[in-house]
Amino acid sequence: MLETADEIAELQELLDASIASDNEHLLAIMTPERRLSAEQMAQLLVGMQVLVVATATADGRPLTSCVDGHFLHGRWVFTTDASATKARHLAARPAVSATHARGEELGIFTHGTAERLTPEHPDFAMVDEHLTTYYGASPSTWAPDIAYLRIQPRWMLAYAASPAALFATA
Repeated sequence: MLETADEIAELQELLDASIASDNEHLLAIMTPERRLSAEQMAQLLVGMQVLVVATATADGRPLTSCVDGHFLHGRWVFTTDASATKARHLAARPAVSATHARGEELGIFTHGTAERLTPEHPDFAMVDEHLTTYYGASPSTWAPDIAYLRIQPRWMLAYAASPAALFATA
């Protein structure tokens, strides 16, 4: 878990605001005992997590693809070749949705804005160091133009069918 106490508090505020803004159908599923706290999320989302990222074409058609998602400091980060469809979509239209699911037991749902982290960005070195440690090489060595992307969430929910069961096997 890499999140600071302030980052956990900020993430909890986002989770609370997100659930407070939702509809009756979702609230009937996301009952209080099925919601994860920010701290629980951060504990569970260590290492690489398969993340389904949704982007939109210029004419509004949704497209999804999977990426290696890493939850760092309360935000999803991932890389892809800058020529990839998802990278081109996000450069033109940065609105993004992402889901991490583990069967029926866990779902993390995020809507927000994708930002590209360039080497000049103050957080780039931290993200690159994390990814280099995880993969054994910097993603920037994988192709001539790798896009480092981070989702700035505006809405996020964390669902667990049984939080106790998740932590019994975590």
